[in-house]
Amino acid sequence: MSAPIIAFFNNKGGVGKSSLVYHLSWMYADLGLKVLAADLDPQANLTAAFLEEDRLEEFWPDGEHCKTVYGCIEPLLRGIGDGVGDIVENPHAEEIDERLFLLIGDLALSRFEDELSQQWPQCLDKKERAFRVISAFWRVISRIVDEHEIQIVLVDLGPNLGAINRAALVAADFLAIPLIPDLFSLQGLKNLGPTIRDWRAGWKERRGRNPAEGLALPEGRMEPIGYVIMQHAEKLGRPVRAYERWAAKIPVVYSEEILGMKPEADAKSPDINRLGQIRHYCSLMTMAREAHKPIFDLLPADGAIGSHQNAAFDAGKNFEELALEIARRCSVAIPGDRF
Repeated sequence: MSAPIIAFFNNKGGVGKSSLVYHLSWMYADLGLKVLAADLDPQANLTAAFLEEDRLEEFWPDGEHCKTVYGCIEPLLRGIGDGVGDIVENPHAEEIDERLFLLIGDLALSRFEDELSQQWPQCLDKKERAFRVISAFWRVISRIVDEHEIQIVLVDLGPNLGAINRAALVAADFLAIPLIPDLFSLQGLKNLGPTIRDWRAGWKERRGRNPAEGLALPEGRMEPIGYVIMQHAEKLGRPVRAYERWAAKIPVVYSEEILGMKPEADAKSPDINRLGQIRHYCSLMTMAREAHKPIFDLLPADGAIGSHQNAAFDAGKNFEELALEIARRCSVAIPGDRF
């Protein structure tokens, strides 16, 4: 599998992570790449952004959820398949557009948390089933990538440091951190950094004990490529300028906690770890949700008229710049050599 897997993760919620993954998925498709958006958050907000409720109801019936991410890994929980339990042979990817596919999220995925927790230490004892469980997300994604010739994978994760996110990050090549400039995001970085390093080291130790020669496993790189500032016009009645002091602290905290490095001495030099900033688009986001399309595709028929139409155009440039920067850091070639 050659497509890079990029996880968007912050253990602090409310930073606009799912919206970011949604818009970047559409942007990469617009730029000419074949994209897989993988919803590994049990809240399934990314899936809800892509699909109408009537379509969602088809994937979340009262019975089996065979076409969701939970349906893909359910054989592991049931212990069926190859004797030790495995993922489904041909996982479903919903075609949103000719260049955009979705690995459908599922609230039932939370049932996988305990199994992942139990199997993590079992890897140290060279238990084959443990490796199949921990690598399940990666193997599902890999099969979809191969089947649909995907060129880039964007993964949405829930805001916690649980076993589901650990397995998802084991599957990831790169890690991008969306955050807003406030105290809570800074505290989140302080929790996230040591945890990521522990998970990376823990998987490296376990990976070498894989007893099954034919079982391919992810490398577990989870390499941080930077952070994205999600700008808020106002929060709790306080204007943006109230957060400037928090924004000024982000470069230092990110460098120390996520990378484990001392920041550059010159505080005025550009922060090389900042991927970009997504502006707050206020009412445009509501329009986009109602239309089930990204902000930059809103039309006058969707309500984007006058200044809203100009703002939608600006949003396109904003997301394109971010998409190109992320692609550059992950060595993803954009058709037409746009960067």
